[in-house]
Parts: sequence; structure tokens; C-alpha cells
Amino acid sequence: MIRIVIADDHAIVREGLKRIVASAEDMEVLAEAADGTEVMQRVREADFDVLVLDLSMPGRSGMELIKLAKAEKPRLRILVLSMHQELQYAVRAIKSGASGYLTKESAPAQLVLALRKIAGGGAFISAEVAEQLALGAMPGGTSALHDALSAREFEVFRLLAAGQSVTDIAARLNVSVKTVSSHKANLMLKMSLHNQSELLRYAIRHGLAEPLEP
Repeated sequence: MIRIVIADDHAIVREGLKRIVASAEDMEVLAEAADGTEVMQRVREADFDVLVLDLSMPGRSGMELIKLAKAEKPRLRILVLSMHQELQYAVRAIKSGASGYLTKESAPAQLVLALRKIAGGGAFISAEVAEQLALGAMPGGTSALHDALSAREFEVFRLLAAGQSVTDIAARLNVSVKTVSSHKANLMLKMSLHNQSELLRYAIRHGLAEPLEP
């Protein structure tokens, strides 16, 4: 039996995922998590096989949670289920330690297939993501400026590109305005950006400017 923990801050999404999993005889939902703190509690306390993780969790970014969960349980398999369709998010999630990536628009059958493959030790990614990972690993492979950002800096960058203010971001991530301002200053320096307009142009050019989940 494949034991699964579902982590998403929307109760209706978790309920839908539980119903999909219940349709498969070889898997069960062992527990749920609604934020980053609960995710890490489940990782430390529960014995399960696959963590289904939303990238946009309150309190911590999904990328951070992937790394923290893998640090606690290196053999834990993680399937990212996200609203983001862009390759950059999938590639970053896999590099952080996830074993698979699916968008929330995927068919239920794909979710069941992905869970089985990941639980069995495989990976579940698109051909395009595999190609980007291969190119990045090649000698002389090029990387984008945003690849140098930490998980939290990337999350702040994404929110800034979506038009969120520093105050809005602090509230959304449950951190101080000072912390967000520090992340903003660091990412602007790393990416050689001088103002919000340059940040937005960069985000649009790389397919990173998109609407956020409510």
C-alpha cells in the first residue's frame, strides 16, 4: 500500500485529491497538511511514502519545504502538484529534490500514475523538463540569472513580478517586512536589476510573470 500525505492550503483541493487517491486500491491518504509547519510535522512524525506538495504554501515556499523534507527524510518521495505550468518551476522543484511535477490541470489518471511511478523509485517529469535538466548539467551549459536565487528569494521575486508589494508579500509569507525587503535587495543585486520595471520585464521575458493563487 502506498501511503500518501497531501499538502495544500486549500481544503477543497485536498478533498478532491483524497477522492482521486481513494479510487486506487493500492494507495491511501495517511494525513493532510495545510501549511509549511504542518508539512514538517507530518514528515517528522508520520511514516509514509509520498508527499504531494503544493508549491504555494503559507509560511514557507514549496522549494524550501522540499529541501527541508528531504533533509529530514532523504528517502522520502515528493510529487509537486502546482498551478505553475512554466518549465522554470518544474526544473527548480526537481533540482530541489522533488521526484515529480504535475500541474493542477492534469487529469486524475495522471496523478495516480505519477504516484505509482514515484513510489516505485522512478521520476515523473515531462520531456521538456528532462531536456532542461540535461542541458543545465552539460559542461558549458548556460543558466538564467534567477537560477542563482535561493528558494525564498525566488518566491519573493515571483510575488514581486505578480505585482505584490513588500507589505503584501510579508503578510502572505508570514514574515516581517524587513525580511522581505532584505530578500528583495539581495535578489535585485544578484540579478543586476535596478528597479521594479526591470524586474517585471525580466519576469515576462522568462515566463515568470503570472497570476497568483488567491
